Parts: sequence; structure tokens; C-alpha cells
Amino acid sequence: MIEARHLRVLRAVAATGSFSAAARELGCTQPAVSQQMKALESSAGTTLLIRTGREMRLTEAGEALVRHASGILAGLTAAEEEVAAIAGLRAGRVRLVSFPSGSSSLVPGALAALRAAHPGTRVSLVEAEPPRSVEMLRDGDCDIALAFRYGDPGAEWDDLVVRPLLTDRLTGLVPEGHALADRDEAGIAELAGESWIAGCPRCRRQLVEVCEEAGFTPRIDFATDDYPAVIGLVGAGLGVAVLPALAIESVRPRGARTLTVVPAIEREIVALTLPDLARVPAVAATLDQLALAAAASDPAASSGPAGV
Repeated sequence: MIEARHLRVLRAVAATGSFSAAARELGCTQPAVSQQMKALESSAGTTLLIRTGREMRLTEAGEALVRHASGILAGLTAAEEEVAAIAGLRAGRVRLVSFPSGSSSLVPGALAALRAAHPGTRVSLVEAEPPRSVEMLRDGDCDIALAFRYGDPGAEWDDLVVRPLLTDRLTGLVPEGHALADRDEAGIAELAGESWIAGCPRCRRQLVEVCEEAGFTPRIDFATDDYPAVIGLVGAGLGVAVLPALAIESVRPRGARTLTVVPAIEREIVALTLPDLARVPAVAATLDQLALAAAASDPAASSGPAGV
């Protein structure tokens, strides 16, 4: 019989490429990993891993088992949490992943309210931008992913529970002394000849698309996922940028001026989880607190959930 603990080890070996690296990740010994893989291959009745040089490579059977492992482990985690909550053994634990500006704006208030209402619930937080955060959710590495999207993602999230939180409008940033610094609003085309400072990869793609629709391609001289760094570069007079209102909310833009950019560039902020996890009381409570924190937030963007 295939055991869940063996699937966890197989997934770690597949991700790291060796028994020793998997052992470090799992906090066990290399012989223990080797022993569990032998037991798994015995249960499966076929070879799952072969050594190629210094790395372990999955066989076709191993690849098939890893594909199914994530869903199996995520479902098992959800079942364990729901049963534990129903049995009153513990209030629950929630693994949350968020993009940085969500971590600094929505998450603190939500988690503080959650702790006050459910002091036994434990929440862990790591940061990742979509689509990586969504991959982590599907792989069973988190329970809730705070994510964002520009426009309609089509079928990208059809297998997930989508909790709309708010619509975040991107805000323009120009250095003090810039020709547009005293304006409240500017068209994106008025920044065509500027040096640009871009944010995360998904935001960069959206910036390029919007600028090209306005008739120009932005000259991106600097790119960084660190929003305070973007603001600092603008404040130093090195270029202009557009950033989500949530990102500016928690940073004092010294040396930079904000302005409304038209046409509006907006992103939808959502919380994602798996259908099985949505029924876990601790996960449901965390989603509710994130929604309340979003409703209480008042960034420069227009707030309120958008349709899914």
C-alpha cells in the first residue's frame, strides 16, 4: 500500500534531485530517504527513480506518481485539519502565501483579527508572486494564496475557489520637480519619453501592454521586485513608474510625487484556495478576515470585490 509519508519523500527527491538534498529539506537522514524510496517502489511494484550521474531522475511511473502526489497530499491535509477542528483537538493551522504588497497591507490586519477571534489558530506566512503562489497552492505547499490578476485570466483558476477582495488601481510616480509633479492626473502617453522603473514580472508585462496600446514602448532602465526600491529610484530622479496603490500605502514616497494615471490600470486582488480546503474551519475563518481587511482598506484604488 502506498503511504502518504512516502509520497512526500518522493516529491522532495523529485524537486531536489538527490536523496541527500531531499533529506536536508525534510529534516531527516539520507539513509531514511533511501529506505522510504525502496519501500515505495516495493509498494508500487516498479522502479520510480534512476540515478543519472549525481542526480536522481524520475522514471515514467515516478513522474505519474508525483503528478498525483500533490493532489493526494493536499486532500489529506484538508481532511486532517477538518477532522481535527470538528473533534476540537485544535483550532487549526493555515499556511498563507502572499505577494509583498499584500503582506504589508492586507495580511497584518487580517491575521491580528484572526488571532483575536481564534487564538488557537496558527498561521504561517511566506511570500511569492503569482503564478508561483498559485503553483504552491496546487502543489499542497500552502492553504491560501493571496494573488492578483490583470483582466480576465480565462480558465486559469477554474479549479480553485476564488474569493474576490478588492480592485487595486495602479498609481503613477514621478520625481519631485518633474514637469508633471504638480498635476493630479496624467495620461500614460505623456510619459512616453521617460526612463521607466518597473516592478514584478507580471506588472512589467502589464505596463508594456498598456504603453503599447497608448502608442509607445516604455524604456525600462531599472526593474526590481522591491517596491520601496522602485519608489527610492523614482525619488532619486532616475525615472518614473506605476505601482499598485497597496504598494505605496505602506511606504513613504520621499522625493516622489503620486498622480492618477489614465486610462486606469487596475488589478484584482483575490484569495485562492482549493475546494477541499475551503471547508476547513481555520481556512474559512482566514478567508473571512482577509475579506474584512480588504473592505476596511482604503488605498488610492477603488475598493470592493469584482466579479469572478
